[in-house]
Amino acid sequence: MNEPVAVTHIVAGRVVEGTEVVHPNRGDQRSFATPKLAVDSLVWPRHTPGPAFDLPVGEIIDFLVATGALLRSDASPLDDALRSAVQLDPTRASVLEHGYRKLPEHFDRASLEFQVQHDLGGAEVIDGWCTVHPPGSNGCSVRAFPPRLVHVLAGNGPGVAATTIVQAALTKGLHLLKLPSNDLFTATAILRSMVAIDPEHPVVRSFSAVYWKGGDEAVEPYVFRPQWFDKLVAWGGEAALRSALRYAGPGLELVSFDPKVSISLIGREAFESEATLTTVAELAVADATVSNQESCAASRYQFVEGNVEESDRFCTLLVGRLTAFRPHATATPRPTPAEIRDEVEVLRLLEPDYRVWGSYDGDGLVVRSMAPVDFHPTHRTVNVVPVDSLGSATRFVTVATQTVGIYPPARSIELRDSLARAGAQRLVPLGRASLWRPGLPHDAMYPLRRLVRWIVDQETI
Repeated sequence: MNEPVAVTHIVAGRVVEGTEVVHPNRGDQRSFATPKLAVDSLVWPRHTPGPAFDLPVGEIIDFLVATGALLRSDASPLDDALRSAVQLDPTRASVLEHGYRKLPEHFDRASLEFQVQHDLGGAEVIDGWCTVHPPGSNGCSVRAFPPRLVHVLAGNGPGVAATTIVQAALTKGLHLLKLPSNDLFTATAILRSMVAIDPEHPVVRSFSAVYWKGGDEAVEPYVFRPQWFDKLVAWGGEAALRSALRYAGPGLELVSFDPKVSISLIGREAFESEATLTTVAELAVADATVSNQESCAASRYQFVEGNVEESDRFCTLLVGRLTAFRPHATATPRPTPAEIRDEVEVLRLLEPDYRVWGSYDGDGLVVRSMAPVDFHPTHRTVNVVPVDSLGSATRFVTVATQTVGIYPPARSIELRDSLARAGAQRLVPLGRASLWRPGLPHDAMYPLRRLVRWIVDQETI
């Protein structure tokens, strides 16, 4: 019998190792073991300022850039983290490998400086008090004050951990990261890189990253309190967010990055030639397979402006490109879940209203229907829906729609106001759903502005 995989904790910048607590993993995957939690060590007293509260943000950026350089080097702890993660879930190896290769990009200097300037409003608002002059006032002082945050992370891709650590560091605050059971190693690998650079650096000492089972009554009722933290920042699925919502209230605000679904809108221009349609199918596949369709940005529903025959031509090309597309050199495709297979088998009996292409082996499955299917397409499954016009497809957009890939890109101009009214949050050219620009709105908000505490010293100048 395999021994549990050891998971390291970081507590106030200190590396904590141990295997006292064994956690059975889901299904037939291996178990893992963590150090025993000392709950009192996970909180910072209110009367004590955080180590980085008064550190100039320029110095924080320098430190983050150095962290990125270490992550790129042979001394990076990411290789060890990847080996540990794959022991728990070999089927996610390709997603993790691809995600780990991209992690250093989060620590690019130009990107960090852009986030501070465009998202937060400039270094001056967090480095100190800024004078503003409301009408009729002699002047007021305003500061984006460093926050105290609990982050409930999601594990659908390594980028969540990197994004969280970067944004948290730029706010200068105190941060407790709750590790997700499906990504126990990324956040601690990044923080261990920081420890290797300077274990006493103020940013290092501002972070803790530990695991406990969600809903643990021995941890959460004590930790999730306004006497310790200002905000609860929750990523992930509905269950995780509803659990976090139990603790939100006066003094403890919930900032949620809700579960989202992404779509594609494909205009009739795709049918100008067979070569154009082939190219569009390739772009559509790129969006459908973001993080092997584990990411919120992955396109699951694709609305095609055309009749049924044209949509079926697109589906035929789409499934061929889908089964051939291996962006992460996936060695072990994840078979289609039984609940989707059961649904699709029923739809096969309802031709011509529905048509199905592909197989259940995880290489690719395409379902054409006249309205979006009731099940949630996953494991490289795409639902194609013909529509009379791209404008009419907006009736299927809701506040849960995150990314909308559009072909041709120029048509976003005619669609973006109606998409925004319906609830969509991000528009991109088809094929570029995976291209995130840090510093721009995420989930319809500017994250850094939302994370800090905006304080005013009024009428004192």
